Amino acid sequence: VQLQASGGGLAQAGGSLRLSCAASGRTFSTYGMTMAWFRQAPGKEREFVAGINWTGTTIDFGDSVKGRFTISRDNAKKTVYLQMNSLKPEDTAVYYCASSRRPLTAVVAEYVYWGQGTQVTVSS
Repeated sequence: VQLQASGGGLAQAGGSLRLSCAASGRTFSTYGMTMAWFRQAPGKEREFVAGINWTGTTIDFGDSVKGRFTISRDNAKKTVYLQMNSLKPEDTAVYYCASSRRPLTAVVAEYVYWGQGTQVTVSS
């Protein structure tokens, strides 16, 4: 079971990046699973960024990214996306994707599977 995050990099303030998280493994099914993005900046706790349920009918965002980030998923590709617009230097962090069989929540401990993280750096 693997979650592979990609799309991170360097962006200027006000710019955009799109992160992807693909699930791999022949026996790993994302059917029914909640997918989410978290981020962690140096010296800070891991923070909920956005989450989406299996059907895409329930979506939630952390307060700091509301109105700027969107989340979507393609279940056929077992992939979840995070579109990040109007980036700010405070968005700089390692971004992790995660999955859970529980309803959408911002609680880190509810997520069982984690990707390796992708660095996002926003310059001012």
